[in-house]
Amino acid sequence: MTDTELRESFSRVRSEVAKAVVGQDAAVTGLMIALLSGGHVLLEGVPGVAKTLLIRTLGRTLSLDSKRVQFTPDLMPGDVTGSLVYDAKAGEFEFRAGPVFTNILLADEINRTPPKTQSALLEAMEERQVSVDGETRPLPVPFLVAATMNPVEYEGTYTLPEAQLDRFLMKLILDLPPRDAEVEVLRRHAEGFNPRDLSAAGVAPVLDAGLLAAAQAAVARVGASLDVIGYAVDVARATRQSPSVKLGVSPRGTTALLAAAKSWAWLNGFDAITPDHVQAMALPVLRHRIQLRPEAELEGVSADTILRAILQQVQVPI
Repeated sequence: MTDTELRESFSRVRSEVAKAVVGQDAAVTGLMIALLSGGHVLLEGVPGVAKTLLIRTLGRTLSLDSKRVQFTPDLMPGDVTGSLVYDAKAGEFEFRAGPVFTNILLADEINRTPPKTQSALLEAMEERQVSVDGETRPLPVPFLVAATMNPVEYEGTYTLPEAQLDRFLMKLILDLPPRDAEVEVLRRHAEGFNPRDLSAAGVAPVLDAGLLAAAQAAVARVGASLDVIGYAVDVARATRQSPSVKLGVSPRGTTALLAAAKSWAWLNGFDAITPDHVQAMALPVLRHRIQLRPEAELEGVSADTILRAILQQVQVPI
């Protein structure tokens, strides 16, 4: 299959998702970039903006195994990764795999569970494996964690550990929809749309593991000149020098920025990334990797504000 045909498949994914989800085009694009880059994605938004529905619908467009974990305050690490269970008949312990052994894991409201359980995903997200009782077990390929979270100001939420935030390729912000989109949502519900029955909405599978692997291989062939690579590094280094930032973007973040830029370039038909692609990916890829100083937070400064200022200040290669 040619690159053009592969890109058309991803366009069909967007069309299928639109049958169930209205007005979240940027989030759909972000999820497709995460799939192409082999990364994980974090979706933040107030309750009721279709975070869970979006991931469920995307999962249906892919012929891949998917599972959902509802993160709650009493969820234990073994409930996610799996644990050893004693088999009385065999007289020995056997490993019972947890829901993390899947292609797409929907980690719903991930910041409503304590940090100990959140950290159970660290090895899975970074190494694509789970270690239980000294034995390492590989996870299926591909493997994507799509996590939803409510803003940290909401009651009953925990701040995600910095190490885990850094494992997410992108953090996508889902805002409340504009009026026309909300009207369309209500029109669909008035006509009988049931978000729990995606098959009735006509959402059908479009991509499988083979097509996804072919698209990922095509993305890997996208070029990156030293000038553009240097530009991405300069953007990341500028976050470390900002007076409002306590902890800037790490080299892992710079690598993630390059990977996302290559995926975005490929989706748009480019065979090499440009500074525009780096700029387009800077906010979703870097916003969760910055720790602000307390005085900056008190003044209402956000990571997005700092990143926009940096993009205006850092010299763009010609």
